[in-house]
Amino acid sequence: MVEVKSPAIAFVGRHNSGKTTLVVKVIGELSARGFRVGSVKHHSHVGFQIDVPGKDSFRHREAGAVETVIAAPGQVARIATVEGELECADIVAGMPGHDIVLVEGFRKAGLPTIEVMRAANAADCRAAAVFARGAREGWSLTNDFTQLSRAAAQAERAGGEGVASDERSGDAAVRSDAQAAQASPHPRAADDPLDVSQKLPGAATVAVATDIPEAIEAAGAYGIPVFGLDDVAAIADFIEGAYVRPKVSVVIQAGGRSVRMGRSKATVPFAGRPLICRMVERMQPIADELIVTTNEPENLAFLGELYPDWNIRLVSDEFEERGALPGLYTALHAATHPYVAVIACDMLFASPRLVAAEADVMTREGADAVVPSNKHGFEPFHALYRKSACEPVAHQGVLEGERRAQYVIRRVNLRPFPQAEVLSVEPMGGCFVNVNTPEELACAERWYLDEG
Repeated sequence: MVEVKSPAIAFVGRHNSGKTTLVVKVIGELSARGFRVGSVKHHSHVGFQIDVPGKDSFRHREAGAVETVIAAPGQVARIATVEGELECADIVAGMPGHDIVLVEGFRKAGLPTIEVMRAANAADCRAAAVFARGAREGWSLTNDFTQLSRAAAQAERAGGEGVASDERSGDAAVRSDAQAAQASPHPRAADDPLDVSQKLPGAATVAVATDIPEAIEAAGAYGIPVFGLDDVAAIADFIEGAYVRPKVSVVIQAGGRSVRMGRSKATVPFAGRPLICRMVERMQPIADELIVTTNEPENLAFLGELYPDWNIRLVSDEFEERGALPGLYTALHAATHPYVAVIACDMLFASPRLVAAEADVMTREGADAVVPSNKHGFEPFHALYRKSACEPVAHQGVLEGERRAQYVIRRVNLRPFPQAEVLSVEPMGGCFVNVNTPEELACAERWYLDEG
């Protein structure tokens, strides 16, 4: 089974800031755009109940089961007893296969965050005031705004002679801050002991959603994108452009008749079926779009009948010239998604897990091409390419008469994927084994059947 990591972004704010309302709207907008959305809600109180007494699953838990799964057609729920509180990263890691996971809360989880501030909420107004002061004073987002604000206020009350002395007691600072808060238009609520402490925009803040003028001004000063609380489509655009998992087009290069094989590799029998069937089935789990490039589409039309739900596209070569680079260009040109995995049809043990790992690296590091490498060189036909960067380079190379895929690799932001990383994904290796002759095919088939 191939597990594709889910990217995540968190909506954070103070109590009653309107996080849930905004998250629900954004989930609806992204889902309507065809994305698979997951969500995580941080519940700050110990012990919540999602089952009810008297139900069978409740009785399982009451009897001592530490984990209970409730399964029904179209729905499943899991309730488990855990030590302490799970890390948000572990929760998201247990939710693979989503285009995006929206997290409500978990400010300190290390995720990129969208800060939510609402004018009707007193705590948000106090937070916005501190945020605005930080912007005016030039405080870094990596600083503790609350402490800096207190220190600055102390200095002002001491006569404006710099930051208050370290000898001033913390209790006095808190009392002074409390007095200032009581004098403000939005006094601190008695049941809000944390107030804005540790609940302010910081280095992880990537956007602010607010209707508070001070917060809008501060976000602009820091160069942080700012949205209105009702700008749901714009917030979804922002998330889609920067955080939603880029979709992957998988292009299997089938070509046509192979001189050394004596026939088309795509239709040569392997373990009793055409080789192309094996490749399609191996790569489909990682493919948001599945394409087969071939100069004999009429001979592969059966794929549509065998796999009617996979919408496999058969694409002919863009250029009459043969060669690795023209074939690579055809793959890049045919793909409709931003990431393009190009796989040779004779790589019997091509790995969808390796493609997933390449995509993860491309997203994290911003590479234009992630290409496996070993002592023999690069493996350009089990690699991932960024369409926008690589397609024009490949096209220019073909026009210049180049035939080698290396032309693209040398001219884009390359991230080699060394053998050690390949083996961390596929410990048994063998991902790049290909067959060129009937003898090699027979040998590989015997090994495959013997291994079961």
